[in-house]
Amino acid sequence: MLFLEVLVKNGVIEEGELSKLFNRARKENVSLEKLLISEGISEETILQAKSESLNIPIKKISKGQVPFDVLRKVPEEAVVHYRFIPVGMSDGVLEMGIIDPDNIEAREAMQFITSRMNVAIKLFLISEADFESLLVDYKGIGGEVSKALGDLETALVETIEDDMDIKKESSNKMPTIVEDAPVTKIVAVILRHAIAGRASDIHIEATPKKVKVRFRVDGTLYTSILLPINVHEAIVSRIKILCNMKIDEKRKPQDGRFNARIENREIDFRVSTFPSVFGEKVMIRILDKEKGVKSLSELGFSAEQLDIVNKAIDKPYGLILITGPTGSGKTTSLYAMLKELDKEENNVVSLEDPVEYIIEGVNQSQVRPEIGYDFANGLRSILRQDPDMIMVGEIRDKETAALAIHAALTGHLVFATLHTNSAAGAVSRLIDMGVDHFLIAPTLVMVIGQRLVKGLCQDSRKEVPISPAIKNILMRHLEDTPEEVKNKIKIPDNIYESVISPVCPRGIRGRFGVFEILYKTSGLETAILERPTEQDIMKEARKQGMFTMKEDGMIKMFNGLISLEEYLKL
Repeated sequence: MLFLEVLVKNGVIEEGELSKLFNRARKENVSLEKLLISEGISEETILQAKSESLNIPIKKISKGQVPFDVLRKVPEEAVVHYRFIPVGMSDGVLEMGIIDPDNIEAREAMQFITSRMNVAIKLFLISEADFESLLVDYKGIGGEVSKALGDLETALVETIEDDMDIKKESSNKMPTIVEDAPVTKIVAVILRHAIAGRASDIHIEATPKKVKVRFRVDGTLYTSILLPINVHEAIVSRIKILCNMKIDEKRKPQDGRFNARIENREIDFRVSTFPSVFGEKVMIRILDKEKGVKSLSELGFSAEQLDIVNKAIDKPYGLILITGPTGSGKTTSLYAMLKELDKEENNVVSLEDPVEYIIEGVNQSQVRPEIGYDFANGLRSILRQDPDMIMVGEIRDKETAALAIHAALTGHLVFATLHTNSAAGAVSRLIDMGVDHFLIAPTLVMVIGQRLVKGLCQDSRKEVPISPAIKNILMRHLEDTPEEVKNKIKIPDNIYESVISPVCPRGIRGRFGVFEILYKTSGLETAILERPTEQDIMKEARKQGMFTMKEDGMIKMFNGLISLEEYLKL
């Protein structure tokens, strides 16, 4: 409950008291809010905290203030069951008061009822006392049950399978959902199928005639479901309700999040809407916290690279950076490193946006820029928490960069990500951010540049000879490679290519990282002190014997882990 975080931040309750309050509420079978009120915290304070955490305004209502004509717009049964109530009507917009905005079922019911009335809604937080007072005003309209509520109740209790007709004609054809499927169930099916299909993202896009739903699996988008265009707005509204977004705002992008339990797994969803020509596009990032964190050995490091990484994370202090574009697996690599740290003897703290996986023994914190809790402010707070190791999800600005360098200089081991195209570019990027080069030189321990490539399905691949033309291309790629590196790369006679099979319908399974690792040496430290360009750093790195990502990908291709096509994309 986000409002509890606000109460803790404002010093109303102690963070250490939270677990005791939850246990008491469960044991005494009372709501947490009633328990807080019994502990002397005013209802107004709780409402203010809810309003701040959810960005929903408060409305104070007294008995007799709401006109009868407004009250009768929503059936009494719905008001009693879902704990929301109409509190006003202004310029054609129905104002609704709600006690618990986190109640998704209530938000769905509210949207359903008002959509049947063809009116827009504006949400307000109201106190439980005001709600109970307004209930008295329903006398005289009790027993009036609208057909809309009956339809809604039916829709909510029916199973997905009863309402959905997913036709799977063959593995090569896309499933199609019949047009009369309830919108709430369509969204449920989309989410369920994405989870079952190991998708990392869902894209919902309106076209002139259809709504196209695409899943990103192993880095590639596939069209999975087609829907009739007339359900598009309802689907977008349903998702906005889940995320507490503004339903009537269609002109500009919005961001939100929600979580759900699907197939007995807690899943977090990060949602972004984007206005387009044919209607709003929705992108949903799927974060499955129960998947677990990969180990370093599972990421695709070679034995030599793994040895360098393990030595770096054993350092008592310094800065370790992971670079690459969005979606290159940087956070996964950070998590794998955190997993290897001694968390019993060290205080390990992280700042993340979002917290994607839970790591036992690590104090993980979700930044919330909308309330002023960003990476820079969070990093200042972390330094007062007596940390030994710090993870910063991303260095985005000069302030965060300076704080990370300062933390590394003062005896902390700092892990962070940075958006650059190569490991060598990290030094120039920090200097461009305003960090002095003489501070970078003593603190930088290691920089890992990485990309993700699709892996060959090990159960469905075949060996093929390397043609003379391909061999010439590979030899040209090695022309500028230092002899020390070139001697470790032997071009074989055969490589592997993917085979489509029932086991692997696309011939690929999973993704591997390809890496280049820049680690601290006296030569590198000297180069940084001389205000280097990216080319200067790269020249020094090659003296170290660093493999580039392209060379690392070549070795993985020769070992049968990736295809020639994937290698040529690097």
